[in-house]
Amino acid sequence: MSISKTTTALFQPFEGGGLKLANRVVMAPMTRSFSPDGVPGPDVAGYYRRRAENGVGLIITEGTVINHPAAPADRDVPHFYGEEALAGWQKVVHEVHEAGGKIAPQIWHTGTARQRETFPESNVDPIGPSGLSLTGKPVSEPLTKQEIRELVQGYAQSAADAKRLGFDAVEIHGAHGYLIDQFFWEVTNKRTDEYGGDLVGRTRFAVEVIEAVRAAVGPEFPIIFRFSQWKPVDYSAKLAATPEELERFLAPLSAAGVDIFHASTRRFWEPEFADSELNLAGWTRKLTGKPTITVGSVGLNSEFTSLFESGQGGETTGIEQLVERLERGEFDLVAVGRALLTDPAWAAKIRDGRVEELKPFTKESLATLS
Repeated sequence: MSISKTTTALFQPFEGGGLKLANRVVMAPMTRSFSPDGVPGPDVAGYYRRRAENGVGLIITEGTVINHPAAPADRDVPHFYGEEALAGWQKVVHEVHEAGGKIAPQIWHTGTARQRETFPESNVDPIGPSGLSLTGKPVSEPLTKQEIRELVQGYAQSAADAKRLGFDAVEIHGAHGYLIDQFFWEVTNKRTDEYGGDLVGRTRFAVEVIEAVRAAVGPEFPIIFRFSQWKPVDYSAKLAATPEELERFLAPLSAAGVDIFHASTRRFWEPEFADSELNLAGWTRKLTGKPTITVGSVGLNSEFTSLFESGQGGETTGIEQLVERLERGEFDLVAVGRALLTDPAWAAKIRDGRVEELKPFTKESLATLS
């Protein structure tokens, strides 16, 4: 395999949204569950350091849970609260910065996506705006307004701690059917108060989270917001069916204080709406004027869900189309997930043209922190 298209655009410096990066390569957040009892250790620090050493411009960590009893989905997902866990993250920041990289934690609450049977050690009920699972099944009581206020402050505290520990930005996880996304989606949000209703009304919780995070970190600290149309139970789901709806959805989030939007798609090359080749990140950039991160099977010859459904790995593939779209200014940054998970030197190999050395993604890659 060879890459005929120059990758120069991918390795140009980036400045925007409060961030200055050496290049456009971002490590996508990927849950690894290698933090026993929520505490990241030296192996986690080494895992992120290796990506920084090999030229990743910005590392976004795996999802880290805020201080709420129902936030995690399993015992080994890292916490972003508590003295021991935060001390572990302090070491991660040190290692990444020493290697010349930059890093942002992704702060997260799983909401009703958390299942009791997969986390039997905890007897805490999962929570959500209307207490509904992603299939619309009742699993708990709807959140009270007081509980919502406490959750908002949980996000704000984690963001404040991120800044205090020396992180370079913070990403709020608002995608993939987790808590914030459950407020967005009409299937899981049946509220009739100010946190429900139409598409704009359903952004209220996210807006309050973003505003509280902004108040906690100050005006200059970069806030990244990740969102998706698709849900794990419905890959064809759409929060916004048209560009006009997407603009109405994004406007309150942008105004609340988002600096950079991370638009999660399963395949970066697919257009988001008819009659335009723009993907979700492209539309988001066009509608908000804010920098955007694209993501979705970058560097693989098939998208991530099919790799697991087939039981096969994913071969590495060229990135000519990706670079062309980056050069056109469709988006600003490129998040790489599975390809970078299995090969910490992916960015350096792409930069140096050593594509024959790229390691293919396999399911076995998930068993270790390479």
